[in-house]
Amino acid sequence: MGQNKVESASGITFRILVALSISHCINDSLQSVITAVYPLFKDDLALNFAQIGLITLVYQSAASVFQPLTGLYFDKNPSPWSLPIGMSFTLIGLLSLAFANSLPWVLCSVALIGVGSSIFHPEASRLTSLASGGKRGLAQSLFQVGGNLGGSLGPLLVAILVAPYGRSHIALFSILAFIAILIMTYVGRWYKGLLQRFKREDTGSSKRRIEMPLPLGKTIFSISILLVLIFSKYIYMASLNSYYTFYLIEKFGVSVQSSQLFLFVFLIATALGTLMGGPIGDKVGRKYVIWASILGAAPFSLIMPHVDSLYLTAVLSFCVGLTLSSAFPAILVYAQELLPYKLGLISGLFFGFAFGVAGIASAVLGNLADHYGIETVYNVCAYMPLIGLVTWFLPDLKKATQKGS
Repeated sequence: MGQNKVESASGITFRILVALSISHCINDSLQSVITAVYPLFKDDLALNFAQIGLITLVYQSAASVFQPLTGLYFDKNPSPWSLPIGMSFTLIGLLSLAFANSLPWVLCSVALIGVGSSIFHPEASRLTSLASGGKRGLAQSLFQVGGNLGGSLGPLLVAILVAPYGRSHIALFSILAFIAILIMTYVGRWYKGLLQRFKREDTGSSKRRIEMPLPLGKTIFSISILLVLIFSKYIYMASLNSYYTFYLIEKFGVSVQSSQLFLFVFLIATALGTLMGGPIGDKVGRKYVIWASILGAAPFSLIMPHVDSLYLTAVLSFCVGLTLSSAFPAILVYAQELLPYKLGLISGLFFGFAFGVAGIASAVLGNLADHYGIETVYNVCAYMPLIGLVTWFLPDLKKATQKGS
């Protein structure tokens, strides 16, 4: 199978989209276990914030570096069984993490989990596009909201199943990984049938080709702008995902268990925002969703470090999560529309870049927190959503497509 096959199946396939969303939910709930157990590892292994940042850096690097390579490889050599194989890496990593008693052991464990993620995201995003029937924004939001819900469930499950009993209970999450493998096997069978159909229709594939909406130079420029937006979004998201619990514990004196519940509230907001971003982008244009999402988060992020109320802080974090998270589906689908026959490469590049930025940011912010305090992290990161102003330079793809037609 070459890279220039059909962009989607003949019609939207909701059963596969639901299966992919559930898989994303389970995958990201397992991935979020890593950050959720940071306070436990910090106490048990006497880690400092810089070492916490190193754990995130190793995990995010493993989860990001391989994503574009995985996407590019499977663009040219699609395989129906890549998703179950990726989840197997995650399962082994979780079992290892449950019994890790040293920092190097922890780093190896999170690296395995990261490799699982690097296989899952570009491949699952490709299948989401294939099952979309052309409604890419809607499909990508359904897929993404599964991940956001999973990310919010992870800390909640850790608070219930792990925090009261000890780190060895992380092994319980391997049950979820096994369930995900079964679901992914079902999706793999569907994909295998689709690949066989594409082979039979191979002689007519050139008729289904869609040209790039912009010249190559403008395409590269637009992708660069989108990566800048991802940079601004995920630096701020890294400060919340990795250090929000520590911020609440230090500033307001809440317990570890309570801090996980407040993190759950923030992550639920990101799920809601993600669900809205794609369909709205389908209707009004992705550029306008990106504008409202990233710049719209700035007032809340700028106010939050100066608030002395725990519950008002929770409200502001909810507002940040709701607005900022709606950007990613719009950004990813915008990029896929720029290069419609490089779905795996584009998905891997953007997921990988997002993970990489988050990993590097976590390491840098960890050092910043060690030297200047955790509140300084939020005073510095509060300005990151203002980078959303570069959205001004993005072309309107709807207008470009209309001119081309």
